[in-house]
Amino acid sequence: MRLKTLIISIGIMGTMGLSGCASGPQANAQDPLEPMNRRIYAFNDGLDQAVVKPVAESYVKHTPDLVQTGVRNFFNNIQDAWSTVNALLQLRPKETVNNGARVVVNTTVGVAGIFDWATPLGIPRSKHDFGQTLGRWGAPMGPYVVLPLLGPSTVRDTVGLVAVGGNPVISNLDDKGARNALTVAGVIDTRAGLLEATNTLESIALDKYSFTRALFLKQREMTTRSLFAPAEPVTADDEDMDDPSKW
Repeated sequence: MRLKTLIISIGIMGTMGLSGCASGPQANAQDPLEPMNRRIYAFNDGLDQAVVKPVAESYVKHTPDLVQTGVRNFFNNIQDAWSTVNALLQLRPKETVNNGARVVVNTTVGVAGIFDWATPLGIPRSKHDFGQTLGRWGAPMGPYVVLPLLGPSTVRDTVGLVAVGGNPVISNLDDKGARNALTVAGVIDTRAGLLEATNTLESIALDKYSFTRALFLKQREMTTRSLFAPAEPVTADDEDMDDPSKW
């Protein structure tokens, strides 16, 4: 698995002595707010261990695989819709058409995205967010920040998140109950998909904060670089890497 391999690679680097880079404030040039970020990270991690992770583990244990797949497909379809908008804003016509076609097929034939018919039909998925869009038009990534509840980010990604109000497909729903229910379900689904990766991280990381930061910044570097290269179909492991906000 791509994400698991990356985690193990960074872990090996840490055991070779590189983990000392997080031993004091200002040790990482990309993380000038490290003291504050570490406090927020500790809060998020405590909440995750006490509430979010146990709920996700229970969800995985007691929910039939078919239902889990349907839920994941549903949220992937919402992501594809937002990726379509951002691919258009980034002037990537091929990716705009592909993601848009996925949304049309899965929303109609796939019953609101519960069934993924686009993948067997060979329609590729590429992920695009508003932080990438800002980067496409010259906005620098800025320092690393950790957001309360939301997790790792950068100044550019945070500006993009505020500008669009999170996931605009969900946040613009008129029904508050449905909006809240979808938000909670999305958090659980995302966290469930990251259980194996985060368990691996916890088993090898000398300093979880430093490794999480390294993974996140590497992921954002990869997705930003992809703006200037041909898009490739997204694998299951890439999907895990593309949403690190619940680490």
